[in-house]
Amino acid sequence: MSASAPFSRSLSARDLRQDLLLAGIIFLGGIISAGLSTVAQLYGKDQAPMWTALLVVLGVSAPLAVRRRWPAPAAIFISVVFFASVSLHVPEVYVVNIAMFIALYSAGAWMNNRRAAFFVRVGIIIGMFIWLLIIMYGEAISEAHEAEVAAGAFSPYLAFMMIQLLLNGLYFGGAYYFGERSWHAAQEKAALIERTHELEQEREVTAAQAVALDRVSIARELHDVVAHHVSVMGVQAGAARLVIDQDAEKAKQMLAGVEDASRDAIRDFRQLLETLRAPGGSGDDAASTLGLDDIQHLAQSSRDAGLPTDYSVIGTPVAVSNTVGVNLYRIAQEALTNARRHAGAGATADVRLRYEPDAVELEIVNTGRAISALRPGLGQLGMRERAAASGGTIELLPRPQGGFRVRVNVPLSAPSLQI
Repeated sequence: MSASAPFSRSLSARDLRQDLLLAGIIFLGGIISAGLSTVAQLYGKDQAPMWTALLVVLGVSAPLAVRRRWPAPAAIFISVVFFASVSLHVPEVYVVNIAMFIALYSAGAWMNNRRAAFFVRVGIIIGMFIWLLIIMYGEAISEAHEAEVAAGAFSPYLAFMMIQLLLNGLYFGGAYYFGERSWHAAQEKAALIERTHELEQEREVTAAQAVALDRVSIARELHDVVAHHVSVMGVQAGAARLVIDQDAEKAKQMLAGVEDASRDAIRDFRQLLETLRAPGGSGDDAASTLGLDDIQHLAQSSRDAGLPTDYSVIGTPVAVSNTVGVNLYRIAQEALTNARRHAGAGATADVRLRYEPDAVELEIVNTGRAISALRPGLGQLGMRERAAASGGTIELLPRPQGGFRVRVNVPLSAPSLQI
């Protein structure tokens, strides 16, 4: 249970109906018991009239109908009736004892004010024991002339008093214990229900987050595939249109490049769709066949599309995870696509893949027009997400002399994440 909402037991209509039924059963049982006790002369010549037993039965059964609605008043009222019935030798002790036990149990099980529940029950129990000791002391004094009382430490009468104390201790202790256990069991059940509800809410939130992450991943993959291939096709198609009248052969080569780019786009789309249809697939897995070795082909495609691009590998290549390989490939792809779109005429690009002792670094630098202000877009967001998913860092900076630099560094020991 949360600290801001302390536990409290609440009644249902079913609980109230059960209390009414219990009160009726106790009342009927009390009438039968009172009749039989009267006939059996339970208290002998000191026995009170039978009509007093009927009043006592009504007095202990009626409060049981509201034992869970008002547990403290019911317990106190029944204890007073109990005290009066025994003191006046009313011929009914069995149902009265049962009602007294239920009343004490109910106070412990249903009082939401636990401090008050403690004092009510302890007050009743202490009062009953004081009253019992007074009665036993009076009887011991009145029977003092009998030899059995003074016969020794374990005389029959003393043994009888010890039995009475033991039985009453078990009686009141049991009522207190079972009432307390009922309260704690209800508290634990409520906490379990609340925790189950919280877990269901967390599961719904987690499912919603998973759907959102899948959508982001798919959107990022679609953006990378579409932006790259369409950019290549657009540049080559435009260049072919410009030279088709002067150099038909060169235009054919450019249109062949458009055809190759379209095939690559269809291939990537097919891989993406197959992954999405596969159980447990994610967008990033669609390009799982791509890796660091394929960045060289990106540089070649960039050259074919009209952007002179150099490619170099520095250091000794080492194996990286599929996720890191795919993410670095897509970052290089996005950086070269942006260079073709925004660098302007006469721009060049340089792709460097550097293997360091504890990291792999990818740097894409292009020349071209100066960028006064960096305008964030989906491409930059996707590159940042891919760098973070690989456990690395990324720099996206315009160059003072013109152009742009993308540098991503991924520690070789960094765990990669699927986002």
